[in-house]
Amino acid sequence: MILYLQKEEYQPGKALSEAELKNAISIHHALATRANDYSKRPHVFYLRTADWRVFLFQAPSLEQMQSWITRINVVAAMFSAPPFPAAVSSQKKFSRPLLPSAATRLSQEEQVRTHEAKLKAMKSELREHRAALLGKKARGKEAEEQRQKEAYLEFEKSRYGTYAALLRVKLKAGSEELDTVEAALAQAGSREDGVPSPHSSPSLQPNISSQPRAQCHGSEPQAGAGSGRRKP
Repeated sequence: MILYLQKEEYQPGKALSEAELKNAISIHHALATRANDYSKRPHVFYLRTADWRVFLFQAPSLEQMQSWITRINVVAAMFSAPPFPAAVSSQKKFSRPLLPSAATRLSQEEQVRTHEAKLKAMKSELREHRAALLGKKARGKEAEEQRQKEAYLEFEKSRYGTYAALLRVKLKAGSEELDTVEAALAQAGSREDGVPSPHSSPSLQPNISSQPRAQCHGSEPQAGAGSGRRKP
């Protein structure tokens, strides 16, 4: 699953340039969230990738921003394969597990159950982590590793909660069309695990007249204003 950053309007049949291929962002196991703490520009959202890089995208309107967030998260929820089993190690140092970039082979019903199981596991592990820290005063490197682990568990809890909630809505809607999924979310009128209620907006499928556009202000790779295209 790849999000291509393009400076010019998408043109069907036109090959991607070397720069556009270089600036592509893999969105497997990614999570898009509204940048509520970012005030320099309006309609900005974060995209955190599987390797924990963070990109900032600016959309032209609130509706477009909400659509980008929803569609990126729905696609990631649909196609991100289950994580590899945790590696066995004698080291106490915390390290984030590797996440597979290949698309899942599970059905969407199985995918939802996997996300829900991981959500439950992340909640349990986060409680255990916090309980183990009670009454302890770690310092230096140990304290930093504990902070990193808690941040990781919090993020994974949010990610799997978002994935499961969105896929449940998609399955209930009974459609593969993202417009239909957005309409179902809007009709529900709720925020599923931090996902804003979306509004009707253009499809992620390439379309010259209705392609949603966002400007990337994030970390490497850098890119200017561009449209996003998904490659499963």
